[in-house]
Amino acid sequence: MAVKIKKPGVILLASANLHKIEELRQLLLPFGIILKSTRDFPNGEEVDEDQPTLEGNALKKARYWNSFTGLPSLADDTGLEVEALNGRPGVYSARYAGQKATYIDNVEKLLGELENQENRKARFRTIIAFVQGEEEHLFEGACEGEITENPKGDQGFGYDPVFRPEGYSETFAELSAEEKNKISHRGRAVHSFLEFMKND
Repeated sequence: MAVKIKKPGVILLASANLHKIEELRQLLLPFGIILKSTRDFPNGEEVDEDQPTLEGNALKKARYWNSFTGLPSLADDTGLEVEALNGRPGVYSARYAGQKATYIDNVEKLLGELENQENRKARFRTIIAFVQGEEEHLFEGACEGEITENPKGDQGFGYDPVFRPEGYSETFAELSAEEKNKISHRGRAVHSFLEFMKND
């Protein structure tokens, strides 16, 4: 059975990350979708991302927040997969340098592991889970590119300063939010979700 969301609808994003919330809000705005986040529900619990796959983590978060709020819930998990590191950091991207690692900590660890490495191919992969009651759907977006030797740019977040998308001379952190959203892994996953809604 297809999902039915009357527009403008309200959807909950299972995240308190301000960068992620704003990025997704921009993408959903043209569709008249009001975006709530876990910041609007301070009594909710933090979901432990302990699943071995991006898909598992995204579903776990979306299921919890759909159950807790009663709102259709979107959750994503994103991994940076570096070819020379056998796909690492992958599902551990957000905590690559430790549980309380900062963006800078993670970037420094990654660059250290790639020092003197000629193969710098990498891709960002995002899985979005959409849960509304018993309805569950997964959407994937990927962006191929490479890891630069030094951070460049001050836009975006996470590994953006060291990820240069294929066909570009700039890193994600050097692109505007609008430019990044057109080609980013998360933008592509959200686009797949929006196509699903439009075709409903």
